[in-house]
This record gives sequence, C-alpha cells and structure tokens, in this order.
Amino acid sequence: MTRSKSPLVVVAVLILAVLAGAGYLLAGKGGSSHPKASPSTTTAAAGGSAPKPSAPKPSPPAGGASVPSGSWVPADPALADVCRTKLPSQAQDTLTLIAKNGPYPYNRDGIVFENRESRLPKKADGYYHEFTVVTPSSNDRGTRRVVTGGSGEQYWSPDHYVTFQEIDPRC
Repeated sequence: MTRSKSPLVVVAVLILAVLAGAGYLLAGKGGSSHPKASPSTTTAAAGGSAPKPSAPKPSPPAGGASVPSGSWVPADPALADVCRTKLPSQAQDTLTLIAKNGPYPYNRDGIVFENRESRLPKKADGYYHEFTVVTPSSNDRGTRRVVTGGSGEQYWSPDHYVTFQEIDPRC
C-alpha cells in the first residue's frame, strides 16, 4: 500500500469503530446510561438470563384480558412505551377491533405500513399494518394510528407517523 492511501485507511477504520460503538450503545448493550433500563435489561446486566429486547411478543388477548406479568418484552427498547390503558378510548376501540380482526370503519385499515422513515424497527416489506384511530371532530381519518407488527407488537402514533410509542399491553 502506498503512503498516500494510508491516512484514508486509518480514517475509514476510525469511522467504522465509531459506528460500531454507536450501534452497540443504541442496541442497549453499553453501560447503564441507556435511557430506558427495564428489569429485564438490569437482570441481563447482572448476569441473569433475560430475553433479548428484540424477541417477539404475543398480541394482547382479545377482550382486554390481562397479559401475565413480566411476559411482555418491548420490540425496540429505544422507543418510548405507553400503557394500553393510557391511550385515548378510540385507540383502545381500534385495538379491540384488531384483536377481533375487524370489521374496520375505514377501507384503508389493515393496509401495509411501509415504514419509509424507519421510525420503527426495520423489518421485511409487508411486516407492518396500519389502522385508523377515530379522531373526534375530524372530517377525515385524522392523524391518529395504530401500527401492528407481524410478531404481535403494536405501536401508537398520535401524529400520523411523526412519533411512535410501543403499546405495553400489561397496563
């Protein structure tokens, strides 16, 4: 290798090292400064055996039945959580319809959500589906949505996919 290319190789290696470190921290494996430490994360850090944060979780049971305590694992610990019971009543109605597989009030309910902005974890095409949450006093579908994943995870977006919170079915 010539001496003129050597600085480029060093810069490339440094960039890769920084990206790898950032990925490590974002994956929740670096230190205790992660903004969302959950009991399963602290158990794993203490040497216990906790499920990986990306492990799929079951859909909440139909009819609002409770999920056994401790059985829910967030699909993406980097996303904020929201308790199902803290959602607007219209969102809870939409979740009930999803659990029953419809019928849905809007013909676009259930279509594939493409995740173009990559605000949800990256998955294969067709993995996510979107559902309208009725917005009182809106003349159209409004901005509120629930997005479901193929492994049962559910996300709340009050602002037409600008932000997401993963729905915790335990509370």
